Amino acid sequence: MKFIQIFLLLLSLSVFSQSTFELAEKLYGQKKFNEAEKLFSEYLKSQPNHAKTIEYLGDIAGHQKKWDVAITNYKRLKISYPKNANYWYKYGGALGMKAKESNKFKALGMIDEVEKSFLTAAKLNSKHIETRWALVMLYIELPAIIGGSEKKAQKYADELMTLSKVDGYLAKGYIDVYFSRYAKAEIHYKKAHEIGNSKTTFEKLYDLYLNKLKDKAKANKLKEQFENK
Repeated sequence: MKFIQIFLLLLSLSVFSQSTFELAEKLYGQKKFNEAEKLFSEYLKSQPNHAKTIEYLGDIAGHQKKWDVAITNYKRLKISYPKNANYWYKYGGALGMKAKESNKFKALGMIDEVEKSFLTAAKLNSKHIETRWALVMLYIELPAIIGGSEKKAQKYADELMTLSKVDGYLAKGYIDVYFSRYAKAEIHYKKAHEIGNSKTTFEKLYDLYLNKLKDKAKANKLKEQFENK
């Protein structure tokens, strides 16, 4: 009889924990991050090694720009699951965002680890699109003296092209915009929009027309076409 009572107690605790996690996921999906964080933290007490919960807590910290908290959670995951590309990518991303908000001296000391994390993610998963985007942006934005390189950025833009034509053309357009090569950027963004015809491709091309090329006629024509598709 005592065994049955213990079993029922454990079962009820399991059901409660499961419902807590599911509710937290629902709140996260609704972008109610503060409420979701409380429930995920509560769930983690009963399941201290639950990877998805730790990842959610890292993601919430990222949304709240609490980079140290995000870094701690993602670091824990990449150590526990060293072959998971996404954990390396998220760790590098949080570290990179912290570096951006730090003073230049402190940021310099973090760049190598950011790059290493992204390169590790890219090596672990040859189809990880987000990592290749991160590397394109990293190599373009870094000064050459500390590792910035258009050649390296173009390498990962080419890899994106093999994985997703839309992402590939958007990445090449991004590089061209950075170097004020607006005519080339227009070619790439137009190709991306012809293929994807999405809100993202529209916004990139529209912004190029309106704010870079200063061509309101093209911008308005594009907007009209997109709204009437």
